[in-house]
Amino acid sequence: MAKLSVANMEVEKASKPAPKEKQSLETPEAREEKKQVAEAQKAYGRGKQINIKSVKDKKLRRNLKTLETKYKDAALKAKDAEILLEHEGGFLEAEGELERTWKVRQDEIKENVGIETAKKGFELKLNDLGPYVADYTRNGKNLLLAGRKGHVATMDWRAGKLGCELQLGETVRDAKWLHNDQFFAVAQKKYTYIYDHNGVELHCLNKLIEATHLEFLPYHFLLASVSMNGFLRYQDTSTGQIVAESPTRLGSPTSLCQNPYNAILHVGHQNGTVTLWSPNSSTPLVKALVHRGPVRSVAVDRQGRYMVSTGLDMKMAVWDIRMFKEVHSYSVHQPGSTVAISDRGLTAVGWGTQVSVWKGLFSAAAEDQGKVQSPYMAWGGEGQRVERVRWCPYEDALGISHDKGFSSMIVPGSGEANFDALEANPYENVRQRQETEVRGLLSKLQPEMISLNPDFIGSVDLVKDKIRREERDLDNKPEDTIEKLKNRGRGRNSALRKYLRKKGHSNVIDEKRLKAEELRKQHTERVKENSRREKAGLGPALGRFVKMKS
Repeated sequence: MAKLSVANMEVEKASKPAPKEKQSLETPEAREEKKQVAEAQKAYGRGKQINIKSVKDKKLRRNLKTLETKYKDAALKAKDAEILLEHEGGFLEAEGELERTWKVRQDEIKENVGIETAKKGFELKLNDLGPYVADYTRNGKNLLLAGRKGHVATMDWRAGKLGCELQLGETVRDAKWLHNDQFFAVAQKKYTYIYDHNGVELHCLNKLIEATHLEFLPYHFLLASVSMNGFLRYQDTSTGQIVAESPTRLGSPTSLCQNPYNAILHVGHQNGTVTLWSPNSSTPLVKALVHRGPVRSVAVDRQGRYMVSTGLDMKMAVWDIRMFKEVHSYSVHQPGSTVAISDRGLTAVGWGTQVSVWKGLFSAAAEDQGKVQSPYMAWGGEGQRVERVRWCPYEDALGISHDKGFSSMIVPGSGEANFDALEANPYENVRQRQETEVRGLLSKLQPEMISLNPDFIGSVDLVKDKIRREERDLDNKPEDTIEKLKNRGRGRNSALRKYLRKKGHSNVIDEKRLKAEELRKQHTERVKENSRREKAGLGPALGRFVKMKS
């Protein structure tokens, strides 16, 4: 009976239908949330999560659970903030194929932006003392204006507050801010002068004679200038010493700019070449023929990769200075008198009474997409001859100085919105400015560090390392210089005499020099002995007529 009942139970179990699969209790909202958490953890997570169930200690398990919850919330918040990371944010975009962004006028932009942004577009009418050149401070807070007929002024352009105003009464060719808004240099008729923010003359740099262009290297505290006679000079503004003075030997330079990446100066010349200079070399590091006529203006982008130049051949050339190769060349209706590159890669070119702003010149060159077909924005046409264009740091504004004053143009998307307060703070107070100045002087770089490759400081010198290895090798016999010269020690201009003449100016007496002098002495005695033997063979009467060998 027992066996039969067991068999009946097995038959009943086999005849019962299989249980249905357990239905999922997750709602669509829960699945969506789980998917978002997985994406956030993949992009912004802190690695593999801890298996909390494997921890036996209750207190530790509770703390770990709280910590994992914090990490999860942080990843979700970072994922939600992706909407703020717009790479192309702020630029003008055309709605259709027939629209062009360069046709948008400044008054239309001012009507459709905020009040504070609209204030960035203004105009200063200075008709009598132009043409003007302009320069912004590194943080973009102050503006410096200098007229050719001697008018110099500084101002806080955001607040419209005048700093100082000078009438020098002589020709002014260029003006440049120094390390902050407290000092600026002015290249006047003969000498270059340094003034403070109140307009008080502090220094007369009588070594910088007839300077036509000025440039300041902020990390080295060097004021660089090129003069009419073709000399390039570096003067340390912290010590007042002339660091280097090099003749370009190519006539009066026509333009000057610095590479922000490695502090190399780019100088344009009358014969269409651009030379690259460092204070460590008396000759140009690189000499490139960029135009078929005189170079008018040169600019280098923030990363130090591309150079844009304009010339009298009515061309605008884009060069990749990593390979020293021309990427593209654009035609301009008139010779470009000035060029500048913003922090976000927009290029402004001033030609005649017009200013053209180009977008995507470097991205098109990097991706080999061909030429950019049309400019991004345009300004001018009112009879104001453009003298210089300069981008305002950390602002969507382009400063245009011309023969009738100064104009500020709003260019959406041109400024870098993210600034490093320890590098350049647009909102710094007096205490922060003082601390930044002291910190900059303490961490000042030496002129010897200026090179085409700024990363050479942390690299290994392979040549010296090879010499050091040879010195440590005990089995390797050192090369004897004197033994090499022993068999070449004959004649008045022998190799041995050259070696002694070369070492004669040194006050250091080493073993090699003593050995060489001893070898030379033996050689001289041998020559005298041979001469004596020849005389002995002829006799005393005829021996005195024999010419002595030196």
